[in-house]
Amino acid sequence: MNDPRLNHPQMAPYGTEIELDLVTHDVTKFFRLLLKRNGYVLEQLHSPLVVQTSPAHAELRALAARCVTRHHAHHYLGFSANQWRLFARESPRRIKPLLYTFRTLLTGLHLIKTGEIQANLGLLNEDARLPYLDELMDQKRSGAEKEPFSGDVAFFEKEIQRLTRRLQEARDTSHLPGEVTPETTHALSDLLVTVRLKDLP
Repeated sequence: MNDPRLNHPQMAPYGTEIELDLVTHDVTKFFRLLLKRNGYVLEQLHSPLVVQTSPAHAELRALAARCVTRHHAHHYLGFSANQWRLFARESPRRIKPLLYTFRTLLTGLHLIKTGEIQANLGLLNEDARLPYLDELMDQKRSGAEKEPFSGDVAFFEKEIQRLTRRLQEARDTSHLPGEVTPETTHALSDLLVTVRLKDLP
C-alpha cells in the first residue's frame, strides 16, 4: 500500500517517501493456516519486529511451536521453487528473488533441523557459511539489486538444487512429528474462543 498522504512534507519532513505493505488476517483464518503447515504465518508470528503484544499473542507463539511438523518442508520447497522460477524468467534478472530463493531454503532447513523459525538471511548464513551470499547481500544493500544481475546463473542453479536436496533429506530424516497433536488443536480452539469472547461488546 502506498498512501500519498504519507508523502506530505509534514509526514515526511526530510522528503523520504514512505511505502507501507500491510497484510492482515482474520484470527480464525490465521489459526487454520497454522494447522495447515504454513511457514508464512509462522514467520509472521515469530518475527522479532513486534508493534504490540498481549498474553494471547504469547500463548499463540507457544502453541505455534507445537504446530511445527516435518511437512513444513513442503512449504519451503514450493516457495523456493517459485522464487527461482521468478528469478530465472526475469529479463533482466534481479538479485532480490535470488536472495529470496536462498532465504526460503535456509529457513526451511533451519526449521526442519531445529523446530525453530529463523528468517534472517544474515543469521542463517552464519551457520550455512556460503560466502557468495554475503557478497549478494552486500550488493543488495548498496542498491545494486536494481541493476541487471551479471552473475553465473548456472552456478547458482546448482547451489539451489544442492540445497533443495538437503532440505528434502532433512525432511525425510527429521525428528519432528508428522502431525499436530489433538491436544494442540484443542488448545488452539480454546484460545480462539477466548479471543473471540474478548472482542464481544
